Amino acid sequence: MVQQTPISFSSSGTTCRGALYAPTGVDEPPIVVLAHGFGGERTWRLPAFARRFAERDVAALVFDYRTFGDSDGTPRNLISPRRHLEDWRAAVAHVRSRPDVDGNRIALWGTSFSGGHVVATAVRDPDISAIVAQVPFTDGLATTGALVRRGGASYVRGAIAGAARDLARATLGRGPYYVPIVGDPDAFAALNTPDAKPGFESIVPDDATFRNECPGRILATVPSYRPIAAADGVSCPSFVVEAAQDTIVPPWTVERLASKLDDVERLRLPVGHFDVYQGDVFERVVDRQIAFLERHL
Repeated sequence: MVQQTPISFSSSGTTCRGALYAPTGVDEPPIVVLAHGFGGERTWRLPAFARRFAERDVAALVFDYRTFGDSDGTPRNLISPRRHLEDWRAAVAHVRSRPDVDGNRIALWGTSFSGGHVVATAVRDPDISAIVAQVPFTDGLATTGALVRRGGASYVRGAIAGAARDLARATLGRGPYYVPIVGDPDAFAALNTPDAKPGFESIVPDDATFRNECPGRILATVPSYRPIAAADGVSCPSFVVEAAQDTIVPPWTVERLASKLDDVERLRLPVGHFDVYQGDVFERVVDRQIAFLERHL
């Protein structure tokens, strides 16, 4: 049996909200902390992972970043590696303060953009017991380069214009200029590979009220976000899931990440970026992740 409890914690003075999935009848279980990727919210398939972990006696805390989902903060849907990492650190601090879980046995679970966040967080926090990086974004320069090569000059123009307009508005104290998070290949969006929009939409619940947009300033920031540069500083065991047919995160960057981690287990699958969340692929992935967490927590 799994008990779900709403949780909240403060990150830099703003409230983040989420849910704790706890196994019933287990005193102070180990815990894994989960958050979503680029523009995602915690209700988008992450409860499926959290419940499976809790069913195997590993508690799971799932949270929304500031400005996303149920969490407070403005401007809405602000994607910021710096702020996200602050939220991760606040989530870990919250877990360590809870009397109902074992704060000495904490794993971090990240997917896509947050796959890089768990690497960066573990580098700064040597007391983390293990990390799971699923189809992880860890090299902003390489990922941006792949999107530019695919989208050509029109992608470059759209990215520069979106970033410049939003940064100018922020400087003047005005509201953000929003750009689409995902879009069709013939239209500009932060992610516009052929499978980006259908894959993104496939994990959004039918009753979600999400807006497909984010402030354009992230387009100026993301190329310099490179958790891979410090990945050899991760001291805990790591589990890395690679999608060999990924068109968003270049698979070679995931292979390079794995090569830099000292104690790493890899799962390489012939699938796309969004295939890991559902169906038979999800079942295979989550079973391997559970086995990894049971060994290291």
